[in-house]
Amino acid sequence: MVDWNSQQELLTDSTVFLKFMHALSGLYFWEYVTSLDFEWAIFTGKKRFHYPAVFYFLNRYCLLFTMIGILIALDTTTEINCQSLYTFNQIMGQSASGLASINLSIRTMALWSHHKFIVIPIIVIILGHWSLILQGVLVKASWVDGQGCLVTGSNNTILAATFIYSMCFDLVILLLSMYKLVVGVKGGRSQLMTLLFKDGLVYFIIAFLSNLLATVFIMLNLNAIMSVIFNVPAAIFSTIVACRAVRRLTNFSTRGPEVFSSTGHSFRVAHPATSANTIGINPGAPPRGTIKHKSELSNGVHVQMQTFTVADEDRMSDYNSEGDTQKTRVVDPEMGDAEISAEFKRPPY
Repeated sequence: MVDWNSQQELLTDSTVFLKFMHALSGLYFWEYVTSLDFEWAIFTGKKRFHYPAVFYFLNRYCLLFTMIGILIALDTTTEINCQSLYTFNQIMGQSASGLASINLSIRTMALWSHHKFIVIPIIVIILGHWSLILQGVLVKASWVDGQGCLVTGSNNTILAATFIYSMCFDLVILLLSMYKLVVGVKGGRSQLMTLLFKDGLVYFIIAFLSNLLATVFIMLNLNAIMSVIFNVPAAIFSTIVACRAVRRLTNFSTRGPEVFSSTGHSFRVAHPATSANTIGINPGAPPRGTIKHKSELSNGVHVQMQTFTVADEDRMSDYNSEGDTQKTRVVDPEMGDAEISAEFKRPPY
């Protein structure tokens, strides 16, 4: 049986920890650099800035500074205050995980039209989450000559409670979102709703598994290094999928309107201006109305078609990343229940 607390094992685990953190740092730096165009578009005004973007930026940069701090702690050859640096890394890393959950929570609150019976409990859950995140010093580290900063201990009880709380929090958010996107849908599911469904499910699976792995090793308590070795991957994977979900949703508004058929299916059509010209609608005409369109077939039969062009009546216009004030949707008049278009609120990104 392996003696996890022997000097030889601790030295081996330290080497593994060092290489693992460098690999994870490379992964996150690559993700950060390849998505800088999103920040640039916001900073230059190409995309509108909305308040939820604050949590997006905090999420990304908290983890960025965490990874920089970890590399400093692992690679420095000059004696430093290891405890202060690891405390900073721990708080920033845990904050990144908390902010990833907040990014998904905002989407869920928007799905429920910011109903107070949904928003208030979610805020209470978020406050409880952060009460664990900000508990203080949970990881102890010290300088060892010839080796650098080494983890010497951790508060496994609080760390495990934080990760378990995160998993339960993510599960609650997933269930609320799935109920609204699946059970609460009357009629066809739009591509926007499909996007939210897939992103929410992917986030939950990745975040749950990474948090579960970190929790297992914390509870095993093999030694000080192995207890925290999977904390960083949990924060990285949660942040990557949460931020990608935000960017995908923000970019979604540029893909054009949708046509809903009476069978409950939807498909994308061309840009509103192009669509309007194609069927003979004046682009400058008011967004509401009924246009009757007749085409003559070779056998003399006339086919009459009604097309309704409506503007969303909810707050989705506030979330258009290109600065548009309205988004046009073309609806089949045979669709039985159009209530979902008025009740569904798109997350404010």
